[in-house]
Amino acid sequence: MMAARIASSSLIERLPPVRGELIENAPLAPLTWFRVGGPAEVLFRPVDADDLAAFLTATPEDIPVMVIGVGSNLLVRDGGVGGVVIRLGRGFMNIEAIEGHRVRAGTAALDVAVARVAQEAGIAGLEFYRGIPGSIGGALRMNGGAYERETKDVLVEAVALDRKGVRHVLSNADMHYTYRHCGADEGLIFVEATYQGHAGDKAEILARMDEITAKREASQPIRTRTGGSTFKNPQGHKSWQLIDAAGGRGLKRGGAQVSELHCNFLINTGDASAADLEDLGEDVRARVKAQSGVALDWEIKRIGERA
Repeated sequence: MMAARIASSSLIERLPPVRGELIENAPLAPLTWFRVGGPAEVLFRPVDADDLAAFLTATPEDIPVMVIGVGSNLLVRDGGVGGVVIRLGRGFMNIEAIEGHRVRAGTAALDVAVARVAQEAGIAGLEFYRGIPGSIGGALRMNGGAYERETKDVLVEAVALDRKGVRHVLSNADMHYTYRHCGADEGLIFVEATYQGHAGDKAEILARMDEITAKREASQPIRTRTGGSTFKNPQGHKSWQLIDAAGGRGLKRGGAQVSELHCNFLINTGDASAADLEDLGEDVRARVKAQSGVALDWEIKRIGERA
């Protein structure tokens, strides 16, 4: 049990001094869009990339370390997460338009904010980020995309730190992108990205972004406690259609429900546990497999231990 481990743990005493915050037994539920899950054994909020690099360099390698973004596509299990959970904040939110119709952004910056800065600078090609409810770090890690475009279509390079705090610059090719997947080392923590757009009319770019916003609001339960798309689209299929055909629309388990509006979204109706949501997702997968023979793969990242 996570709580028992935390009570007897001296993990924080083994961690180096930092300029940011180190918080023991830190609640993670408020940091996720589902609003469920247990605590982090230790939560680290670095001030900037130098603070993060120094921490990684000095932290013993036997201590587990993982990074989370804004929690839009994340399910933290009820038993919590052991080791150190890193949450990037203000020092990683910078966004700037640079020469050559490019945009540079820290990985805690919201995708929608990057789309907005590009639009204001007359840079086209990043409008699709208006339809992704997460941060740049998550988009890099899962080749985030929407409305016929993906991160791989616009990324120039990404900057990352490895487990020893060493800085790496990865080209688009180094990311080894496929559908909703990044082949770069999973231990890398992305801290910055540069994107390539092209010259565009500000009014036309804004109109496209408004169109994306309208489509999302009409077709997705964006004003609920949800984690976005639950399952990847299998080749040749759309997950929501497979779920609908298997009778999954509106299905419930405890406080968790499959959205009536878009059945590839799970919703916390108010009192769901992480187990409710994960078990409902597995129920949906079993129904789809039985009905169509297609195995759905989770798009939502699940971390931690079950209670």
